[in-house]
Amino acid sequence: MKDSKIRITFLTALIAAGSIFSVYAQDASTILKQMDNVMFSSKDMSAKNKIILIDKSGKQEIREATVQQKGTDKRMFRFTSPASQAGISVLSLPDDIMYLYLPAFGKERRISTSAKNQNFAGTDFSYDDMESKPYSDKYTSKLLNIETNVFVLELTPKVQSDYSKIIVNINKTNYYPELMEYFDKGNTKIKEAHYTFKKVGNYWNAQEIEMSDLKKNHKTKMQMSDVKYDAGLTDDDFSVRKLKQ
Repeated sequence: MKDSKIRITFLTALIAAGSIFSVYAQDASTILKQMDNVMFSSKDMSAKNKIILIDKSGKQEIREATVQQKGTDKRMFRFTSPASQAGISVLSLPDDIMYLYLPAFGKERRISTSAKNQNFAGTDFSYDDMESKPYSDKYTSKLLNIETNVFVLELTPKVQSDYSKIIVNINKTNYYPELMEYFDKGNTKIKEAHYTFKKVGNYWNAQEIEMSDLKKNHKTKMQMSDVKYDAGLTDDDFSVRKLKQ
């Protein structure tokens, strides 16, 4: 009788533990999708972007660019200054398709999956970071902790990636990311991104993203301004022809 009670208690504990795990898994997925909903909430978006490159001695290099976004899977990023960078563009399209355009060569180049770990135009953002795709499509999520102001999630890639995982802190009230920590295959933290969000009309906008390369002691700030939402951008605005203009 005593053994029977012990077995029942043990089975009850296992079921309870399984239920808790299931709830945590479901919560992690829901939280990540909420973050995606915030980051891809508008029909389309266009803005100016100030890019500040800061080396280990504190020396700064300033560039300017434009960015356009449509839905969850179309993005165009184009440098406008200085003259040495003007026209360099990257286009992100559905089905993991990305193109790079270098005016000096006058020809677009398809970016292979294996090359997406490379840094884009000397910034600390990789092509993978620049891709327009919901995080819930790219990563499996696990809830690590619930802190006072943030949910802490661990994201592991569903497809080939140089990141073994990303740890993301998501604002508990408005569901935008505050911090992302990137780890390599050796489980060493190699980069981190700090986000500053601001409400623009009905949408939360990433006013600044500061990406730091911890190995190179180098960082890139992207500061967004003149943001316009739901202006009626079309698919043609995200074509290879537009990329080369």
